[in-house]
Amino acid sequence: MKVILLQDVPGLGQPGDVKEVAAGYARNYLLPRQLVTPATASEMTNLRDRLTTARRQVERQQSEYATLAQKLIGVTLTFAVRVGQGDRLYGSVTSQDIANALLEQEGLNVDKRAIQLRDPLRQLGEFEVAVRVAPKVEPKINVNIISNALAPTAEVVESDTDEDEDKDEADEDEADEDGDDEE
Repeated sequence: MKVILLQDVPGLGQPGDVKEVAAGYARNYLLPRQLVTPATASEMTNLRDRLTTARRQVERQQSEYATLAQKLIGVTLTFAVRVGQGDRLYGSVTSQDIANALLEQEGLNVDKRAIQLRDPLRQLGEFEVAVRVAPKVEPKINVNIISNALAPTAEVVESDTDEDEDKDEADEDEADEDGDDEE
């Protein structure tokens, strides 16, 4: 009897395979457990359609993976971090930090588990980090970790906002004092 496997059957085959089996084996074991379906003309047509759809879907996914891999090649992320004595970082740069930076800076949504970082980065320098987009597709991105003392733009932005807030508070205090005198 010819059957189409619906599930993996040890010793017989994988889902989608068409096999010739003994009629009793099919009737008494495979069919009651819904492991196979009889290989009729309509089922064979359905199988071909499912295989064609699955092949198109795999091709579409592979093209999406290739596009993402091309976008990731050559990406450089720079992290300005606080550093203590001996250029030792306060904290570390983790795969979650890298995933967030990819989303913010490059607009690429990458799962943190796809970033192949064995241990968090805990020292200054340049690192090459692989990102597993698909099996056997692992483009590498560059991660630069610098001291925030060496990144004047980040420090200036922080200090400017702090000074502006202090000035605003001082102006409000003076306005309150002036308002008290008039009453």
